[in-house]
Amino acid sequence: MDEINGRTATLLRTTRQRHLRIASKSRPRRFELVRHRDVSGVSGTGVVAEGVEWSDGTVALRWGGHYPTTTVWQDGIRALLSVHGHNGATTIHWLDD
Repeated sequence: MDEINGRTATLLRTTRQRHLRIASKSRPRRFELVRHRDVSGVSGTGVVAEGVEWSDGTVALRWGGHYPTTTVWQDGIRALLSVHGHNGATTIHWLDD
């Protein structure tokens, strides 16, 4: 039911359906993205972003700095680290266990 106008909401037939993965964890987990070596020479070292891994494996990442940005990684931590891990120069520090 559409809560704005009270009518039944329908999806267009051309809309691709995306199914949520079954949650493997009982709750979201917070983490920091820690850069040990600045390979690009742009972001510096130390904690460069904060994040949450949701119960379905999706990750939301909030970059700090002069132009803060939030990114979403539907394919999770492995996808995030494949792009931003710089072969071990950047790691995840879990705040919630």
